[in-house]
Formats: sequence, C-alpha cells, structure tokens
Amino acid sequence: MNIYETRRLLDEYLLFHYGAAHEVLPWEQGPSSALGFAVRTVTELADYSLQPVSALDLGCAVGRSSFELAKHCASVIGIDYSHSFVEAARALKTGELAYQRLDEATSMTELVARVAEDCPRDRVQFEQGDAMHLRADLGSFDLVHAANLLCRLTEPQLLIERLPSLVKPGGQLLLTTPCTWLEEFTPRGNWPAGSTREWLKNQLSEHFDLALEKDLPFLIREHARKYQWSVALGTRWIRKTAA
Repeated sequence: MNIYETRRLLDEYLLFHYGAAHEVLPWEQGPSSALGFAVRTVTELADYSLQPVSALDLGCAVGRSSFELAKHCASVIGIDYSHSFVEAARALKTGELAYQRLDEATSMTELVARVAEDCPRDRVQFEQGDAMHLRADLGSFDLVHAANLLCRLTEPQLLIERLPSLVKPGGQLLLTTPCTWLEEFTPRGNWPAGSTREWLKNQLSEHFDLALEKDLPFLIREHARKYQWSVALGTRWIRKTAA
C-alpha cells in the first residue's frame, strides 16, 4: 500500500502543515526553529521583488505552501501524487478539516486544520499528478516550488529535465531536499553519484543561475515523544534568459 494514501500519514502531514507551534512541539527545550517549514520554504527562499504572477507547487502535499504562495501570486497550481493529500487540500479551500494527532499508543487528540485568513484561497487550484510525468499542457510559471520532492521520486532525472520548460525566463525555481535517498523510493542507480548539492549544480547550471543557498531545518512529529528533525538544503535558482 502507498504510505502517502494512509490516514495516519495524512494526519501527520496536516499537523506538519497546519498545526500550531504548541500542538506540534509542546517541549520548551525542543527545536522550535524547525517549525513552520511549509511556510518558510516560501517566505525564506523566494524573491518577491521579482513580482511573480503565477506559481506551481510540485509535491504540494496538503497545500500549505500553495496557500502561502497565493499571498504573492495571482494564480497557483498545487500538484501532488497522493489522492488523499489533494482531496484534503481541496477541502481546505472552502472550509476546515478535522484530523487526529497521535500522542501515544492509542491516545489521540482531535485537531482542526484551517488555512490562514490572509491567504487568498480562491487563487489556488489543486490537482493530482505525477511530477515525473506532468501533463504536457501545464505551461510555464514565474515561480516553481518543489519542497522535499526530489528524493521521493523513482526517477528524479525526469523532473530535472522538465524544469527548464516549467520556469519562465527570469523566473524562480525554489527547491528543498533533505538529501535522504532511500531505495524504497528511488532505485540506487538513480541516486546522485556524489553530493546532492553538486548534482543539482551540474544538472541545472545550463538553464539556471544559483541565486541563493540556505539550510532549512524541519520537524515532523510522530508522537508526543518522537520527532524527525532534519535539515533540508534550500536553493533558489533563476531561469536564464535566451541570449
């Protein structure tokens, strides 16, 4: 069974995207700087002085980054492979969504996911799709955002090869990855030969200029006493214009 279609992972991602700080991390000594990752990838990597009008959020999960992008862009498309994630994101366009937080064993807490009031939800559309085989008529965008997606693809090279056509000349590509290559998602033969950072530079430099590189910690709660703390490599790339 695809883990991204399970109720447990859906609830985990709703908490990751929409949980309040105290709901995710009640421990004062915890890594609070890692909270709000789905917002920070949008606010800390993008350059809004470039005035992007259209945005594409690949691997949008349950949609928080898409809604945040709508504060700055007139139209946003969020695409995810998981049907349950897309259904949840669509539900949040028009209302709120109840979910459960695992605390310990069978102990659960009922919570509600809501989109922030300052996010223009009407600007966002969600659809199910495969980042390795995006529809041909998708078009190009002023800003493309793909957070922690590359190392979850079977053939990440297919997305890398599509990226130049997705980003308009002068547009922005925002990528984050924890560089966690696992055979359960990506066959070993499709992993970078060396570091993910150097692989991205080699793969993207023909069509993009690297404008920003930043480490972005993030925190995923499994239960009240167990968390995944990771540090994603965050980058902003600018699509080269034709000579």
